[in-house]
Amino acid sequence: MPALICGSLAFDTITTFHGRFAQQILPEQVHILNVSFLVPTLRREFGGCAGNIAYTLRALGGAPVVMAALGEDGADYLARLRGWGVDTSLVRSVPGQYTAQAIIITDTDNNQITAFHPGAMQHAHETAVPAARADLAIAIVAPDGRDAMLQHAAQLHAAGVPFVFDPGQGLPMFDGDELRRFVAQARWIAVNDYEGRMLCDRMGCDLATLSRQRGLDGVIVTLGADGCDVWQDGRREHVAGVPADEVVDPTGCGDAFRAALLYGLERGWPLARCAALGNRLGATKIASRGGQNHLVDRAALGLGA
Repeated sequence: MPALICGSLAFDTITTFHGRFAQQILPEQVHILNVSFLVPTLRREFGGCAGNIAYTLRALGGAPVVMAALGEDGADYLARLRGWGVDTSLVRSVPGQYTAQAIIITDTDNNQITAFHPGAMQHAHETAVPAARADLAIAIVAPDGRDAMLQHAAQLHAAGVPFVFDPGQGLPMFDGDELRRFVAQARWIAVNDYEGRMLCDRMGCDLATLSRQRGLDGVIVTLGADGCDVWQDGRREHVAGVPADEVVDPTGCGDAFRAALLYGLERGWPLARCAALGNRLGATKIASRGGQNHLVDRAALGLGA
């Protein structure tokens, strides 16, 4: 059955500075900062949480329905989604806006300077969860415009569609009361270690207490190469990481993990089994550049040809 993916569609412009930011930025002169970095390499990737999750979920054999916003420059992205067989009936094209874009400069120490333009993403809340679609089995509320995340979570809850709350880099936009509302509406929570600490700090609890919240079936905390922790009813189960054949680019690893989560949960798998598949896909993704270029071998994953 279809899985609704509420989140961002974006273009990532990724460049590399063959030096160290620390050698170019004088700490005592930051009040009059005026620097320029020569970036001889540049690539543009299709990105955004919704696009990345949909890519891996479709490759696994799932049926993603993307709910997001694109700008006037998004025709190629829309065609790309449709080329995978993704349902794009809930993708809004916003006139007079650019598609959300991240411009990233990375130095030789892997420090990054990022500029993010939300563009059309600021209009994502103008598309509502379709109450008439009884075929939606599961959903995820991933990083998106602030209003979109708040409204889509409430709409999914009202429609009785179980969803994963994945605040990601959008977490700092919400205060404790708003986060408590998300948690009360969600069935599962997926965060990385840092986000988990911030979420608990703002809610005034710990992970064990959080996982005991009424109506919550689990909290998944990803730990990078160390795998993840699955919290259910106050108990923690560690799911070991999977060594990667090659470490090339971590961009989109968390989204690949969340695609596995949706795939397994829709099929009624135990949460630890979903997480184990997520760890394997994270190790697969990190060996490729960008969030939508890795190959998913269903047979090798034990999912059939």
